[in-house]
Amino acid sequence: MLKIGSHEFKSRLLLGTGKYPDFDIQKKAVDVSETEILTFSVRRMNIFESSQPNFLEKLDTEKYTLLPNTAGAKTAEEAVRTAKLAKASGLCDMIKVEVIGCQKTLLPDPVETLKASEELLKEGFIVLPYTSDDVLLARRLEEMGCHAVMPGASPIGSGQGIINPLNLSFIIEQTSVPVIVDAGIGSPSDAAIAMEMGADGVLLNTAVSGAEDPVKMAEAMKLAIEAGRLGFEAGRIPKKRYATASSPMEGMSIG
Repeated sequence: MLKIGSHEFKSRLLLGTGKYPDFDIQKKAVDVSETEILTFSVRRMNIFESSQPNFLEKLDTEKYTLLPNTAGAKTAEEAVRTAKLAKASGLCDMIKVEVIGCQKTLLPDPVETLKASEELLKEGFIVLPYTSDDVLLARRLEEMGCHAVMPGASPIGSGQGIINPLNLSFIIEQTSVPVIVDAGIGSPSDAAIAMEMGADGVLLNTAVSGAEDPVKMAEAMKLAIEAGRLGFEAGRIPKKRYATASSPMEGMSIG
């Protein structure tokens, strides 16, 4: 069970809602993924304009917890303002804090992320900050009271997978709140590796919405995350330098 603040979820897949070819494919992908958490950019949603297309109209929102994010914010002040807008619209008490500091790499601004997270915690939000794989930043965010930390595997939308497994392993090892790997996942194997390392969940968007068949990829990601988590809980065998016979010679009848 994945616990984030006061919420509990069976699925460990958090799915983004942007860049799908159309609403019908998006809905099918969401359905087969069996996700319970949908994330989206508040700035890209026409939440106060009923005449504009809205993907929420295509979904049974009673089945999902909505996780609005502050994508597009460049400062803590912008992120806090966006989060308050989402809360005022009645979407959810959870917020993914995203403050981008570099438009070329889309890496988050650590200073502004800390500021925004601190302010939103004071406002009573369940705060999930998106960060780089900075081990000390993840620690500071947890100590501050954030309800999860969301380190990127690699740059947003790059599909490069986990490029710094050492730092990610340090973050997972030191953190008692959920660690949700966010950004850069490209394939089901990437997601499975993150889960095998001990991550509590994976948030992805482009890997599904940009796939040749988003619906099949959504199902593949679901299964990969489930398999990765089972593998982590089962405990893999240690790596050894030399071979070890699977059928020992002792006790064998030879002749």
